[in-house]
Amino acid sequence: MSGAARLLNRLPAGLPVGDGWVQVAERAEVRFPYDGTPVAAAPVGDVATATAALDAAVAVRDRVGRLPSHVRRRALLEASDVLAAAGEDLVELLVLETGKPRVDCRVEVERTLLTLRTAAEEVARLHGETVPLDLLPSGEGLIGFWVRKPVGVVVGIAGFNYPLLLAAHKVAPALAAGCPVVVKPAPQTPLATLLLVHAVREALAAAGGPPSAVQLVTGGPDVGRTLTTDRRVGAVSFTGSAAVGHRIARDAAPTKVLLELGSNSALVVAADADLDAAADAVVRGGYYASGQACISVQRVLVVEAVREEFLRRLADRVAGVVVGDPRDPATRVSALIDPAATARVQAWVRDAVAAGATLVHGGRVGPDGVLAPAVLLDVPDGVAAWDEEVFGPVVAVRSVPDLDAALAAVNASRYGLHASVFTSSLESALRAVDELEVGGVVVNEVPGFRSDVMPYGGVKDSGTGREGPRFAIEELTVTRMAVIRPTPRSS
Repeated sequence: MSGAARLLNRLPAGLPVGDGWVQVAERAEVRFPYDGTPVAAAPVGDVATATAALDAAVAVRDRVGRLPSHVRRRALLEASDVLAAAGEDLVELLVLETGKPRVDCRVEVERTLLTLRTAAEEVARLHGETVPLDLLPSGEGLIGFWVRKPVGVVVGIAGFNYPLLLAAHKVAPALAAGCPVVVKPAPQTPLATLLLVHAVREALAAAGGPPSAVQLVTGGPDVGRTLTTDRRVGAVSFTGSAAVGHRIARDAAPTKVLLELGSNSALVVAADADLDAAADAVVRGGYYASGQACISVQRVLVVEAVREEFLRRLADRVAGVVVGDPRDPATRVSALIDPAATARVQAWVRDAVAAGATLVHGGRVGPDGVLAPAVLLDVPDGVAAWDEEVFGPVVAVRSVPDLDAALAAVNASRYGLHASVFTSSLESALRAVDELEVGGVVVNEVPGFRSDVMPYGGVKDSGTGREGPRFAIEELTVTRMAVIRPTPRSS
């Protein structure tokens, strides 16, 4: 029996709803994106299942909000220990479920463990402050302080590309904040998330908390609508496309909505950049996870003076990218999540060429169905491969006259998640930090760099709110002000 199968055999039948697991009528095959072979039959929920999960979450909302800090902390730490012990088996399951190269799935597991542990430690830092109310005469004699209170039931919806990690960024901060959470994974990738939720529920019950504080419901758009439009929900946290995120925000109003949406992240190569480092970064940052990452390198803006030398170095490196079976440790680009995604990315490459761009590498599907990493030159504005999020192994390179033009081009996008600048000038680096309209500016490293302890999120159409346990906990709590006059005034 494979490691992935051993893990799945640990799961009870059905879906983790309420304090137990409820049986569902429907199951759907999860298939290995590389060759289409079945991985497992996953339970599929429906509107009734979603409603039952919300009912259970509301029923324990007050109890979860009052759980002692040591219970929440212990549950997260013990769940992390359980997943860490499953290490390589969990990596194998992610490879089969997502089709991502093994190296990327190993990083996903490591980052998931860090997210759980960091959220556990943030429980100890969930506190308020005193307020000097006597700054005005009317406040004399008053004592003021504020505390943080849980926002209530949280609905977390995650994407398919990093299912375990994205779910951890919903579950761990919610539980740390004292909020019941209902998770909905992507239909293509529910398996690792089921294991995560099972581990947290088991650890929570052992620590003295209710398992129904953490639940999972699978299903289609009708399940998502049920979860996000219920007025008993305190906050919705969504990771996915901009179009879906915007619709959720409209439909869920006035419920608080946190959106981690798409991007077309840019990397700027200044005239004084280390060109070897920049070329390495484009390949490393453009093709990891087969390009299915919202902060992968998509747009490369190269100052004209170094364009030809940069392109020469880039070509040498792209030619060395290993393409194929994601189970092979050497593979860096493999199959996209499904054939429809591959066909769409191919079509975007063809459209870019038809609009005047030059395809200088890749962009074609091999006999194994894997799209070879592509490099496009001089993609014009108004073309999807430049304007939108490709979510595939495609990098578009454009030359600009100077750094001013490069920064302006980065900002001339409806997205603003991460961007990076390669330069040896401290002045240029600080200009980028000051001027780029993005959630994160990375200097001399890939825009896809993300530490799970930092504030992470975008501006413009890339989203609202911030992830990272400390910052997500702040988003999932509300301040409650206390104003006390120890001795009532008689007049």
